[in-house]
Amino acid sequence: MSKTFLLRKEDVVRRWLHIDARDVILGKLAVHAAVALMGKDCPTYTPGVDSGGFIVVTNAELVKVTGKKEANKKYRWYTGYIGGLKEKSLETMRATKPEKVIQLAVRRMLPKNKLGRNMLKRLKVYAGAEHPHEAQAPQTVTVS
Repeated sequence: MSKTFLLRKEDVVRRWLHIDARDVILGKLAVHAAVALMGKDCPTYTPGVDSGGFIVVTNAELVKVTGKKEANKKYRWYTGYIGGLKEKSLETMRATKPEKVIQLAVRRMLPKNKLGRNMLKRLKVYAGAEHPHEAQAPQTVTVS
């Protein structure tokens, strides 16, 4: 009879991954990043333990979307005031905050609890090709 392996939070070994978002479809990139943040790509995955690694995404401004999403996709949020529903299209979000587009896509694929919020802190998104995490020697991953 085999025993079930359960990872403890003290035994978690975090790895660093680098994803270049140039000409990658937004949804595919977000799925890949969310799975790696949750740790589901590791054989030691345990649901109640935050066992994922760090993700560095560069070239966020060059990510692709399909169809008419550039003009039709809307990001909505509520300010808390009366009549405070705000809305921006994907086109304007990319012009002002390209990092936020990827961050929101990944955030919405993570668990909606404390564990998911802690996972999101390990996502590092940069608009250009440069990032300050060279010392961690992130392993480059290609998203097809």
